[in-house]
Amino acid sequence: MRRYIWIFCLSVVCFFVSCKSQNLVKLGSFNVEKNSLLYQDSFENGLDKWVVEKESVGNSEVFTENDRLIIDVGGGATVWFHEKIDSPNILIQYDRTVIINNGENDRLSDLNQFWMAKDLGNKNLFTRSGSFREYDSLRMYYAGIGGNRNSTTRFRKYHGDGERELIHDLKTEKYLLEPNKSYFVQILVLDGVTKVFVNGEEYLSYLDKDPLTEGYFGFRTVQSHQKIDDFKVFSINQK
Repeated sequence: MRRYIWIFCLSVVCFFVSCKSQNLVKLGSFNVEKNSLLYQDSFENGLDKWVVEKESVGNSEVFTENDRLIIDVGGGATVWFHEKIDSPNILIQYDRTVIINNGENDRLSDLNQFWMAKDLGNKNLFTRSGSFREYDSLRMYYAGIGGNRNSTTRFRKYHGDGERELIHDLKTEKYLLEPNKSYFVQILVLDGVTKVFVNGEEYLSYLDKDPLTEGYFGFRTVQSHQKIDDFKVFSINQK
């Protein structure tokens, strides 16, 4: 009997150790622990958790299909997660692909994203048409992977007064896009540092002396056809 109790206790301990180890993630020089899953969406229920802002250019649609978010637009579009992220240490992650298959909007460019976005002059953030310049007044972080027709990858901090501070401007091929390739994007915000990882590789990093610790997340693109899946936001701490 004691033997079975010991085996049971050992199994329980192993289970909890395994669960804990699965929550530990190495991101660049950081070892982080996922504390809790704050938000997630695999798009089984359509766009009920999202707010779409898009320009009326050509045949532009934002919809869900086969449990994927599809952005197929001829102009600019931002798809905002409708819940504000109100935590200083978070990990945002998702899978994203730029589709090139002879479609009208199939263009290899602009796998972009906003995070920690806040409109200092308007409590209602979601008031824009999707035109890129309309976001200049926001305070937020921005990463544009493969922007300007897949010629550059940039990171900016928007200060909320029209200033768009350029932090990184990468032009080498390793930081640009490939057609129909699935990208696992991870955005880290931790103790004043924000980083962007793509398929496990660190692309962008910024130590902010005045860090942004709350705001909204949005998928951003222009004239592109993309699919997105498995969106998650975790609270984290450094180990």
